[in-house]
Amino acid sequence: MPSHVAATPAAAEPQVAPFRLSQPKESYIAALAAVCIAVSLVLEYGLRASTGVSAIPLYLALVAGGVPLLIDLGGRLLNREFGSDLLAGISVITAILLGQYLVGAIVVLMLSGGAALEHYATRRASAVLDALARRMPTIAHRKTGAGMLDIALADIAIGESLVVLPHEICPVDGTVVSGHGSMDESYLTGEPFEISKTPGSEVLSGAVNGESAITIVASRLPVDSRYAKIMEVVRSSEQNRTRLRRVGDRIGAWYTPLAVAVASAGWWASGHAERFLAVMVIATPCPLLIAIPVAVIGGISLAARRGIVIKNPAMLEQIDTCRTIIFDKTGTLTYGRPSLTDVLCAPGFEVEQVLGAAASLEIYSRHPLAGAIVRAAQERGLPLESVDLASEKPGEGLRGLVAGQAVRITGRSKLLQLPLNLPPPAEGLECLVFLDDHYAAALRFHDEPRAESHSFVQHLLPRHRAGKVILLSGDREHEVQYFACQLGIAETHAGKSPEEKLAIVRAETAEARTLYVGDGINDAPAMMKATVGVAFGKDSDITAEAADAVVLAKVDELMHIGRRMRRIALQSALGGMTLSLIGMAAAAAGYLPPIAGAIAQEVIDLAAVLNAVRVALPEQELTDF
Repeated sequence: MPSHVAATPAAAEPQVAPFRLSQPKESYIAALAAVCIAVSLVLEYGLRASTGVSAIPLYLALVAGGVPLLIDLGGRLLNREFGSDLLAGISVITAILLGQYLVGAIVVLMLSGGAALEHYATRRASAVLDALARRMPTIAHRKTGAGMLDIALADIAIGESLVVLPHEICPVDGTVVSGHGSMDESYLTGEPFEISKTPGSEVLSGAVNGESAITIVASRLPVDSRYAKIMEVVRSSEQNRTRLRRVGDRIGAWYTPLAVAVASAGWWASGHAERFLAVMVIATPCPLLIAIPVAVIGGISLAARRGIVIKNPAMLEQIDTCRTIIFDKTGTLTYGRPSLTDVLCAPGFEVEQVLGAAASLEIYSRHPLAGAIVRAAQERGLPLESVDLASEKPGEGLRGLVAGQAVRITGRSKLLQLPLNLPPPAEGLECLVFLDDHYAAALRFHDEPRAESHSFVQHLLPRHRAGKVILLSGDREHEVQYFACQLGIAETHAGKSPEEKLAIVRAETAEARTLYVGDGINDAPAMMKATVGVAFGKDSDITAEAADAVVLAKVDELMHIGRRMRRIALQSALGGMTLSLIGMAAAAAGYLPPIAGAIAQEVIDLAAVLNAVRVALPEQELTDF
């Protein structure tokens, strides 16, 4: 869900990737090994077949499962990598060399079974790009003198006219030249905005058209559109996800050389190679290969019962270690519905006059404040007038003709050069309204924090050992600062685009493991670049795929589930490894032959797995704020 940066982050250790097969092979090899072992035992002990005949099924299991392992093992040795499953490979080789085919087949079964379990608990990260690609159309409708002509997106040129039919996805950024309708741009903002469109209005690629066809003029090529840029950022993030070492690999890094040393010492002291094999068999780290995936699956199950969907199981191992918590603001820590609090009119203007004109124009805007202005006008029963030539160009604010009167709505920062008698700036959001080029009023807004936001933020340091909490938002500086003061957040970044959010998260992740909580597709690239990404809500399928988990007001429960899963997984792994160390000593001393070692290892595995299953048991309390 995630090396994130060119240099390996200080908190992220080099990845030692465990042995992997494709999912069908893992399952098939495990099933094949189990059947072959059973057939071999029946032939030898049930039918009293000769040793050569009863070994034939074991040859099949070793060839089908052992050969891919040995190929991977060769690459590991060349790269000086010692993962948790290296011992299994050494065990298979030793068993084959000593003619202990049953022992080797048992090891193949344990290894492939553990790999299949872990693969079951993992989703492909490319689902993000799949979700993005599903949104984009493959054709556009070029407007010609003879009607409409379907063309490929690659054939669209800047300045040509395109028709967007009802309920279609807009193929390119552009400007409306004819038609009146609305578009759903929630894919970008994460908010359910239905934005009205009239000649002069801008449209964004990826937006879903409403019930009326409109004609637009392309202002950018499809490859340069806003949607394409976001998709490219997500693709780049996807290809550079941080590869953090898993718990099993970190334990295996010291356990593997220790087991080899003990096995070698037993062989050297006794002169019998069987002791080396016996030690390697009981040392096979199945508590790592099986118990940890079982614990992860249990964590996923427990989270699902609490209304939390885990997209990337690896995040359960990482979330409790994140020390930098980064929040998006709108819709995450707030309700995402700014409300109009004040209308400060200039002399000669009335509230109803200004608010009615502003609301009539704002129905054609995608700005988050537009809805608040329209709602305020509707609550006062003000009629909405007809609008012409609505436009919202960067740096100019929103313009249009409302019942023949020129209306402009813009921000204070865009008017610094004008000698206007404006009220002093205040905390929160603000916009200024001009009627026929005369300053008419200042509109002020606030987006209220969620009821639980303050207590949640404040408990992160004492309860979850958070070293830094950051508020990262695309909103204006005044509103972000006002909100941060309410919640006690010291570090803020305001007015940031998706690309700028990505850069900030990348820098923070280089310093410490990060947890990013946000909503909206504009959060998806940053979410993927963080150590763990959490999507607050399910409005956007793109965000849900980019995040490691999708939560509904249950971020704290998710953090506790991750802590619980990690604790029990370590209990299973370390407990199993401790028992294996005792068995290794017995095998090195000659008290456990290879077959007995394999059976003892299975008993240890069973104990480790039964303990790991506890993760899925229901907990009464999984929150502490």
